[in-house]
Amino acid sequence: MGGLQRRSIARRMIRRLGVAALLLVATAVHAADAPKRIASLNLCTDQLLLAVADPEQIIGLSPYARDSGMSWAAAEAARHPALSGGAEDVMMLRPDLVVAGRFERRATRELLARRGLAVADFDIARSIDEAKAQLARMGALVGHPERASAHIAAIDAALLRARNAGSRSGLRVLAVSRRGWVPGIDSLMSALLAAAGLSNAAGELGIATGGFASLEAIVAARPDLVLVASAAESAEDQGQAFLLHPALTRLYPPQRRIVIPEALTICGGPMVAAALDRLAAALEGIGP
Repeated sequence: MGGLQRRSIARRMIRRLGVAALLLVATAVHAADAPKRIASLNLCTDQLLLAVADPEQIIGLSPYARDSGMSWAAAEAARHPALSGGAEDVMMLRPDLVVAGRFERRATRELLARRGLAVADFDIARSIDEAKAQLARMGALVGHPERASAHIAAIDAALLRARNAGSRSGLRVLAVSRRGWVPGIDSLMSALLAAAGLSNAAGELGIATGGFASLEAIVAARPDLVLVASAAESAEDQGQAFLLHPALTRLYPPQRRIVIPEALTICGGPMVAAALDRLAAALEGIGP
């Protein structure tokens, strides 16, 4: 069974169970029984943890937690120790629980597990349902399901606003970041676009989960709009300069660009609500 097929089955299970059922499971974990010392090794688990845990429960976050370009909760993360991402400093802290991404630092996670530490792995959220399920799971793990429930309700409210703003159903949007990186059709970005009635033009480029697209391929695809992380008119380096190439700026002036900071779309979590609201506001500002 292929990876895409497994993820499709998992998503159908999430839809059948529903987030409400997941939250009922979460309420079975009492705060008094929750882990008191939790470390995170992943940017996305950092942000889930910060959203639902008590500050005193968090004893360390990943090296990227304080990066404001990537982390939605960078300011809050700065109040907590930064870990190297390796096993040594985590073991010295003796956490009750380690939360990490399933697809990175496998050797580190396996070493921690062999040393008897509890490790909870989280997949990459590739849909809004998965993002909500991860919030529910983290809320259960830390003993605060009510906080997860509040964030999920905020996402659901933002979903309604995005759908109402998506009267331009059918517009083709291509999200492009540094050096031409494009999130594919099996991504959280694609799910955000679909929530607003938009289609991800990455499918026309044959990009499934994510990949680089050449300038020529983007120009040939001619999406209706491009989605970028910044409205900057000058580039700090070659990676950012890709987005300001004359061919792209001519075809996609500011009025044909949707701007959503990368920190709102890299991970699934509370920031999904803010990403949806940014998308809805951008659509309302697009002229006929």
